[in-house]
Amino acid sequence: MVFEQKMLTYGDPEDEEEDAPEEEEEEEEDLVDPLEAIRAKCEDTEHCVHYKERLELCETRVNSKSNTTEECTEELFDFLHARDHCVSHKLFHNVK
Repeated sequence: MVFEQKMLTYGDPEDEEEDAPEEEEEEEEDLVDPLEAIRAKCEDTEHCVHYKERLELCETRVNSKSNTTEECTEELFDFLHARDHCVSHKLFHNVK
């Protein structure tokens, strides 16, 4: 009964929302991950391009064979290491 009396005294909370002026919703900007942007830039550096070419050659060689046990793990790790090394020097300058 106390709750009903409060509703009668104070009104329905849904009614209050309708009476309140509508706040304009701010358009949210799409947040861009700085890591992705820096990775893309680092992949284009001379040092990383060399490892990326080696990885692509390996992938082409492996995909051309129908029965092979060869994997491009070493080439992938070399490329990722070179890219991450480049990123590590640039990333934390963007952190606030």
